[in-house]
Amino acid sequence: MKLSNFNFNLPAELLAEYPAENRDESRLMVVHRKTGEIEHKLFKDIIEYFDEGDVMVVNNTKVFPARLYGNKEKTGARIEVFLLRELNAEQRLWDVLVDPARKIRIGNKLYFGDDDSLVAEVIDNTTSRGRTLRFLYDGSYEEFRQKLVDLGETPIPKYINREVNEDDAERYQTIYAKEEGAVAAPTAGLHFSKHLMKRLEIKGINFAEVTLHVGLGTFNPVEVEDLSKHKMDSEEIRIDQEACDVVNKAKANKKRVCAIGTTTMRAMESSVSSNRTLNSFDGWTNKFIFPPYDFSVADCMVTNFHTPKSTLLMMISAFCGHDLMMKAYKEAIEQKYRFYSYGDAMLIL
Repeated sequence: MKLSNFNFNLPAELLAEYPAENRDESRLMVVHRKTGEIEHKLFKDIIEYFDEGDVMVVNNTKVFPARLYGNKEKTGARIEVFLLRELNAEQRLWDVLVDPARKIRIGNKLYFGDDDSLVAEVIDNTTSRGRTLRFLYDGSYEEFRQKLVDLGETPIPKYINREVNEDDAERYQTIYAKEEGAVAAPTAGLHFSKHLMKRLEIKGINFAEVTLHVGLGTFNPVEVEDLSKHKMDSEEIRIDQEACDVVNKAKANKKRVCAIGTTTMRAMESSVSSNRTLNSFDGWTNKFIFPPYDFSVADCMVTNFHTPKSTLLMMISAFCGHDLMMKAYKEAIEQKYRFYSYGDAMLIL
């Protein structure tokens, strides 16, 4: 499989700028791998495809307000700072992206807030766009983190060409988000409402939670034709024994295990035993899943519609089968499904 196998023409108007009015009423395309059948439903209809004892595995990572706007010392130039990863809590060191990158050098200071109450100094140029910042703040660590929350905004994707609004803080977050650390939402989970979760639980569907803190590396463009040469950025994952027990019991009982999203799938496939059961894990993964690939844990998955040449699309191809996936995407475009983070969903059975 080459990069060019994953190109297709996506009309710009199909990139969703806003979420559906109700979480569980986005559209749902159901793709049956065995028969090649494609159905068109609403997301809340997903309950029809699962029975008592089946398991849905969700990613409970929580998006933090990672986008800050500051001003450069002396010139006052407006600089966007995107917080990627905390390197050292005690020293308040962070890996960040800055934009425009060309204006920022080691030693520059950046000021945040109307009162310049937060200051950061650039101490390292790690990559062409990346920097390491040391935040200078006199208060406690808890006060510092609260300051980041107060000054930051929800990091909705750049393709959404509008101002962040009050709804985004809630809607760009799953209803089960609890472990803070992601800079992008695990978007397949955005379709679950409290009402739908309750209906699924009443029907006897179990939920298992894993954590994968989504980084921007998930969305980095693939720039090599030979996919085996592409390197994924590492992302932090945590899978506890409780989740393993729920998943492995379902597998042993021949029940369905459904990965809610590509991030959940990556987390589970990063920690499997030789007999294809899920292991507990606390660490980092840079696993890149592309065809051909033999999946060990989940036998179905929910995912959004992804952009051409993305690593997410490559994982879907590996799971769905490339020809069937391309057929489904062609139909999605014809039927005007909404793509990407705030878009519609696909259930692959």
